[in-house]
Amino acid sequence: MAEVIDGKSVAADVVSKVKALTAELSAKGATRPGLAVVIVGEDPASQVYVASKSRTAKECGFHSLQHTLPAETTEEQLLKTIGDLNADPSIHGILVQLPLPSHIDAGNVIQTIAPEKDVDGFHFINVGKLGTGELETAFVPCTPAGSMLLIQRVRGKDLSGLNAVVVGRSNIVGKPMANLLLAANCTVTIAHSRTKDLPALARTADILVAAVGRPEMIKGDWVKPGATVVDVGINRIPAPEKGEGKSRLVGDVVYAEAAAVAGAITPVPGGVGPMTIAMLMANTVASAYLAAGLKRPSF
Repeated sequence: MAEVIDGKSVAADVVSKVKALTAELSAKGATRPGLAVVIVGEDPASQVYVASKSRTAKECGFHSLQHTLPAETTEEQLLKTIGDLNADPSIHGILVQLPLPSHIDAGNVIQTIAPEKDVDGFHFINVGKLGTGELETAFVPCTPAGSMLLIQRVRGKDLSGLNAVVVGRSNIVGKPMANLLLAANCTVTIAHSRTKDLPALARTADILVAAVGRPEMIKGDWVKPGATVVDVGINRIPAPEKGEGKSRLVGDVVYAEAAAVAGAITPVPGGVGPMTIAMLMANTVASAYLAAGLKRPSF
Protein backbone atom coordinates (compact mmCIF):
# COMPACT_ATOMS: atom_id res chain seq x y z
CA MET A 1 0.00 0.00 0.00
CA ALA A 2 1.06 3.56 -0.70
CA GLU A 3 2.45 5.95 1.88
CA VAL A 4 -0.40 8.25 2.95
CA ILE A 5 0.73 11.89 2.71
CA ASP A 6 -0.66 13.56 5.84
CA GLY A 7 -1.66 17.10 4.82
CA LYS A 8 -2.89 17.93 8.32
CA SER A 9 0.54 17.23 9.80
CA VAL A 10 2.43 19.21 7.14
CA ALA A 11 -0.02 22.11 7.42
CA ALA A 12 0.50 22.14 11.20
CA ASP A 13 4.28 22.33 10.59
CA VAL A 14 3.78 25.31 8.24
CA VAL A 15 1.55 27.16 10.73
CA SER A 16 4.06 26.48 13.50
CA LYS A 17 6.85 28.00 11.39
CA VAL A 18 4.65 31.01 10.54
CA LYS A 19 4.11 31.62 14.29
CA ALA A 20 7.87 31.51 14.89
CA LEU A 21 8.54 33.88 11.96
CA THR A 22 5.89 36.29 13.25
CA ALA A 23 7.58 36.34 16.66
CA GLU A 24 10.94 36.89 14.95
CA LEU A 25 9.54 39.90 13.06
CA SER A 26 8.29 41.37 16.31
CA ALA A 27 11.71 40.85 17.92
CA LYS A 28 13.29 42.82 15.06
CA GLY A 29 10.91 45.71 15.71
CA ALA A 30 9.04 45.24 12.42
CA THR A 31 5.28 45.48 11.94
CA ARG A 32 3.52 42.19 12.62
CA PRO A 33 1.94 40.56 9.56
CA GLY A 34 -1.51 41.89 8.69
CA LEU A 35 -4.12 39.95 6.73
CA ALA A 36 -7.35 41.55 5.51
CA VAL A 37 -10.17 39.35 4.25
CA VAL A 38 -12.99 40.95 2.26
CA ILE A 39 -16.28 39.13 1.77
CA VAL A 40 -19.29 40.44 -0.16
CA GLY A 41 -22.68 38.90 0.55
CA GLU A 42 -23.68 35.98 2.76
CA ASP A 43 -22.76 32.84 0.82
CA PRO A 44 -22.71 30.13 3.57
CA ALA A 45 -19.65 28.27 2.24
CA SER A 46 -17.73 31.55 1.91
CA GLN A 47 -18.64 32.49 5.49
CA VAL A 48 -17.16 29.19 6.72
CA TYR A 49 -13.94 29.65 4.70
CA VAL A 50 -13.50 33.24 5.85
CA ALA A 51 -14.05 32.33 9.51
CA SER A 52 -11.42 29.59 9.23
CA LYS A 53 -8.89 31.92 7.59
CA SER A 54 -9.45 34.65 10.18
CA ARG A 55 -9.15 32.15 13.03
CA THR A 56 -5.84 30.76 11.70
CA ALA A 57 -4.49 34.29 11.14
CA LYS A 58 -5.15 35.17 14.78
CA GLU A 59 -3.58 31.88 15.88
CA CYS A 60 -0.43 32.88 13.94
CA GLY A 61 -0.27 36.20 15.78
CA PHE A 62 -1.30 38.29 12.77
CA HIS A 63 -3.15 41.57 12.77
CA SER A 64 -6.39 40.13 11.33
CA LEU A 65 -9.00 42.32 9.70
CA GLN A 66 -12.31 41.32 8.12
CA HIS A 67 -14.54 43.50 5.92
CA THR A 68 -18.01 41.96 5.53
CA LEU A 69 -19.89 43.94 2.90
CA PRO A 70 -23.57 43.58 1.93
CA ALA A 71 -24.47 41.72 -1.28
CA GLU A 72 -25.69 44.96 -2.89
CA THR A 73 -22.22 46.58 -2.52
CA THR A 74 -21.22 48.15 -5.85
CA GLU A 75 -17.99 47.33 -7.64
CA GLU A 76 -16.87 50.93 -7.09
CA GLN A 77 -17.41 50.61 -3.34
CA LEU A 78 -15.49 47.33 -3.24
CA LEU A 79 -12.60 48.82 -5.21
CA LYS A 80 -12.51 51.74 -2.75
CA THR A 81 -12.17 49.26 0.14
CA ILE A 82 -9.31 47.48 -1.66
CA GLY A 83 -7.63 50.82 -2.42
CA ASP A 84 -7.71 51.72 1.28
CA LEU A 85 -6.15 48.33 2.18
CA ASN A 86 -3.49 48.75 -0.52
CA ALA A 87 -2.48 52.03 1.15
CA ASP A 88 -2.51 50.63 4.71
CA PRO A 89 1.08 49.74 5.80
CA SER A 90 -0.24 47.46 8.58
CA ILE A 91 -1.80 45.13 5.96
CA HIS A 92 0.51 42.74 4.07
CA GLY A 93 -2.06 40.39 2.57
CA ILE A 94 -5.43 41.14 0.96
CA LEU A 95 -7.81 38.33 0.17
CA VAL A 96 -11.14 38.86 -1.58
CA GLN A 97 -13.31 35.81 -1.00
CA LEU A 98 -14.77 34.34 -4.19
CA PRO A 99 -17.37 34.00 -5.61
CA LEU A 100 -18.47 37.63 -5.76
CA PRO A 101 -22.04 38.70 -6.60
CA SER A 102 -22.77 38.58 -10.35
CA HIS A 103 -22.86 42.37 -10.76
CA ILE A 104 -19.17 42.64 -9.75
CA ASP A 105 -16.35 41.82 -12.20
CA ALA A 106 -14.15 39.49 -10.14
CA GLY A 107 -11.26 39.72 -12.61
CA ASN A 108 -11.16 43.50 -12.34
CA VAL A 109 -11.31 43.33 -8.55
CA ILE A 110 -8.40 40.87 -8.32
CA GLN A 111 -6.21 43.00 -10.59
CA THR A 112 -6.85 46.01 -8.30
CA ILE A 113 -5.10 44.33 -5.35
CA ALA A 114 -1.48 45.50 -5.03
CA PRO A 115 0.69 42.61 -6.37
CA GLU A 116 2.90 42.67 -3.26
CA LYS A 117 -0.24 42.12 -1.11
CA ASP A 118 -1.84 39.56 -3.45
CA VAL A 119 -1.38 36.56 -1.16
CA ASP A 120 -3.83 34.50 -3.26
CA GLY A 121 -1.37 34.76 -6.17
CA PHE A 122 -4.00 35.67 -8.79
CA HIS A 123 -2.70 39.07 -9.97
CA PHE A 124 -1.24 39.00 -13.48
CA ILE A 125 2.13 40.20 -12.15
CA ASN A 126 2.36 37.22 -9.79
CA VAL A 127 1.10 34.88 -12.53
CA GLY A 128 3.82 36.25 -14.83
CA LYS A 129 6.54 35.92 -12.20
CA LEU A 130 5.60 32.28 -11.59
CA GLY A 131 5.48 31.58 -15.32
CA THR A 132 8.97 33.00 -15.82
CA GLY A 133 10.48 31.30 -12.79
CA GLU A 134 10.81 34.42 -10.60
CA LEU A 135 9.85 32.51 -7.45
CA GLU A 136 11.77 34.70 -5.00
CA THR A 137 9.19 37.49 -5.19
CA ALA A 138 6.16 35.75 -6.73
CA PHE A 139 3.13 34.87 -4.67
CA VAL A 140 1.91 31.43 -5.75
CA PRO A 141 -1.75 30.38 -5.43
CA CYS A 142 -2.13 28.56 -2.12
CA THR A 143 -3.51 25.20 -3.29
CA PRO A 144 -0.72 24.42 -5.80
CA ALA A 145 1.89 25.84 -3.39
CA GLY A 146 0.62 23.46 -0.71
CA SER A 147 0.48 20.55 -3.15
CA MET A 148 4.09 21.23 -4.11
CA LEU A 149 5.17 21.17 -0.47
CA LEU A 150 3.50 17.76 -0.05
CA ILE A 151 5.30 16.43 -3.14
CA GLN A 152 8.63 17.72 -1.81
CA ARG A 153 8.08 15.94 1.51
CA VAL A 154 8.05 12.67 -0.45
CA ARG A 155 10.36 13.35 -3.40
CA GLY A 156 12.66 16.15 -2.20
CA LYS A 157 13.03 19.64 -3.68
CA ASP A 158 14.92 18.67 -6.84
CA LEU A 159 12.59 16.66 -9.07
CA SER A 160 15.03 16.44 -11.99
CA GLY A 161 14.24 13.73 -14.51
CA LEU A 162 10.77 12.93 -13.18
CA ASN A 163 7.73 12.96 -15.45
CA ALA A 164 4.78 14.93 -14.05
CA VAL A 165 1.25 14.90 -15.43
CA VAL A 166 -1.21 17.55 -14.22
CA VAL A 167 -4.81 16.65 -15.05
CA GLY A 168 -6.66 19.99 -15.18
CA ARG A 169 -5.74 23.36 -16.68
CA SER A 170 -7.42 25.90 -14.40
CA ASN A 171 -5.72 29.22 -13.67
CA ILE A 172 -6.07 28.56 -9.94
CA VAL A 173 -4.53 25.07 -9.75
CA GLY A 174 -3.58 23.33 -13.00
CA LYS A 175 -1.43 25.98 -14.71
CA PRO A 176 0.41 27.22 -11.59
CA MET A 177 1.00 23.60 -10.52
CA ALA A 178 2.62 22.86 -13.87
CA ASN A 179 4.85 25.93 -13.55
CA LEU A 180 5.98 24.90 -10.05
CA LEU A 181 6.85 21.41 -11.29
CA LEU A 182 8.75 22.90 -14.25
CA ALA A 183 10.72 25.12 -11.85
CA ALA A 184 11.68 21.95 -9.92
CA ASN A 185 13.06 20.42 -13.17
CA CYS A 186 10.22 18.01 -13.93
CA THR A 187 9.18 17.17 -17.46
CA VAL A 188 5.58 18.36 -17.35
CA THR A 189 2.45 17.54 -19.34
CA ILE A 190 -0.86 19.33 -18.73
CA ALA A 191 -3.81 17.09 -19.58
CA HIS A 192 -7.43 18.18 -19.94
CA SER A 193 -10.83 17.27 -21.40
CA ARG A 194 -9.50 17.27 -24.98
CA THR A 195 -6.47 15.07 -24.23
CA LYS A 196 -6.38 11.84 -26.22
CA ASP A 197 -5.96 8.55 -24.32
CA LEU A 198 -5.69 10.19 -20.91
CA PRO A 199 -5.28 6.86 -19.02
CA ALA A 200 -2.15 5.99 -21.05
CA LEU A 201 -0.70 9.46 -20.50
CA ALA A 202 -1.40 9.32 -16.77
CA ARG A 203 0.46 6.01 -16.56
CA THR A 204 3.69 7.78 -17.66
CA ALA A 205 3.64 10.02 -14.56
CA ASP A 206 6.08 9.70 -11.70
CA ILE A 207 4.05 12.54 -10.18
CA LEU A 208 0.33 12.61 -10.99
CA VAL A 209 -1.70 15.66 -9.92
CA ALA A 210 -5.49 15.38 -10.25
CA ALA A 211 -7.29 18.74 -10.36
CA VAL A 212 -10.37 18.32 -12.53
CA GLY A 213 -13.26 18.50 -10.05
CA ARG A 214 -14.80 15.23 -11.29
CA PRO A 215 -15.46 12.69 -8.55
CA GLU A 216 -13.29 9.56 -8.80
CA MET A 217 -12.47 10.13 -12.46
CA ILE A 218 -8.93 8.75 -12.21
CA LYS A 219 -8.89 4.97 -11.71
CA GLY A 220 -6.25 2.78 -10.15
CA ASP A 221 -5.10 1.41 -13.51
CA TRP A 222 -4.25 4.97 -14.62
CA VAL A 223 -1.49 5.12 -11.99
CA LYS A 224 2.12 4.12 -12.64
CA PRO A 225 3.40 1.73 -9.93
CA GLY A 226 5.31 3.74 -7.32
CA ALA A 227 4.00 7.12 -8.51
CA THR A 228 3.27 10.03 -6.17
CA VAL A 229 -0.43 10.92 -6.52
CA VAL A 230 -1.72 14.31 -5.38
CA ASP A 231 -5.51 14.54 -5.38
CA VAL A 232 -6.62 18.18 -5.34
CA GLY A 233 -10.29 17.35 -5.94
CA ILE A 234 -12.89 17.60 -3.21
CA ASN A 235 -16.35 16.45 -4.30
CA ARG A 236 -19.47 15.61 -2.31
CA ILE A 237 -21.34 12.54 -3.57
CA PRO A 238 -24.41 10.66 -2.31
CA ALA A 239 -23.73 8.01 0.36
CA PRO A 240 -26.97 6.01 0.70
CA GLU A 241 -25.07 3.40 2.73
CA LYS A 242 -24.89 6.02 5.52
CA GLY A 243 -28.63 6.64 5.42
CA GLU A 244 -31.14 8.56 3.39
CA GLY A 245 -29.92 11.96 2.18
CA LYS A 246 -26.37 11.36 3.46
CA SER A 247 -23.23 12.22 1.49
CA ARG A 248 -19.45 11.76 1.65
CA LEU A 249 -16.36 13.53 0.33
CA VAL A 250 -14.23 11.99 -2.38
CA GLY A 251 -11.40 13.26 -4.54
CA ASP A 252 -10.81 13.10 -8.28
CA VAL A 253 -9.02 9.77 -7.79
CA VAL A 254 -10.49 6.39 -6.80
CA TYR A 255 -8.47 6.33 -3.60
CA ALA A 256 -8.54 2.62 -2.70
CA GLU A 257 -7.55 1.55 -6.21
CA ALA A 258 -4.78 4.15 -6.57
CA ALA A 259 -3.39 3.52 -3.07
CA ALA A 260 -2.81 -0.12 -3.99
CA VAL A 261 -0.49 0.93 -6.84
CA ALA A 262 1.03 4.30 -5.94
CA GLY A 263 4.15 4.89 -3.87
CA ALA A 264 2.52 7.80 -2.03
CA ILE A 265 -0.91 9.42 -2.17
CA THR A 266 -2.86 12.28 -0.58
CA PRO A 267 -6.20 11.33 1.00
CA VAL A 268 -9.47 13.27 0.65
CA PRO A 269 -10.18 14.79 3.08
CA GLY A 270 -6.96 15.43 5.01
CA GLY A 271 -4.52 15.80 2.13
CA VAL A 272 -4.27 18.98 0.07
CA GLY A 273 -7.22 20.70 1.78
CA PRO A 274 -5.49 21.67 5.06
CA MET A 275 -2.50 23.02 3.10
CA THR A 276 -4.44 25.81 1.40
CA ILE A 277 -5.02 27.97 4.49
CA ALA A 278 -1.54 27.13 5.83
CA MET A 279 0.05 28.46 2.63
CA LEU A 280 -2.10 31.60 2.80
CA MET A 281 -0.48 32.26 6.18
CA ALA A 282 2.95 31.49 4.70
CA ASN A 283 2.40 33.97 1.85
CA THR A 284 1.25 36.66 4.30
CA VAL A 285 4.27 36.33 6.57
CA ALA A 286 6.51 36.32 3.47
CA SER A 287 4.88 39.57 2.33
CA ALA A 288 5.57 41.11 5.76
CA TYR A 289 9.24 40.09 5.56
CA LEU A 290 9.60 41.59 2.08
CA ALA A 291 7.84 44.80 3.21
CA ALA A 292 10.37 45.06 6.08
CA GLY A 293 13.28 44.72 3.63
CA LEU A 294 14.15 41.26 4.97
CA LYS A 295 14.91 38.02 3.10
CA ARG A 296 11.80 36.06 2.23
CA PRO A 297 11.51 32.91 4.40
CA SER A 298 11.20 29.52 2.72
CA PHE A 299 8.89 26.64 3.65
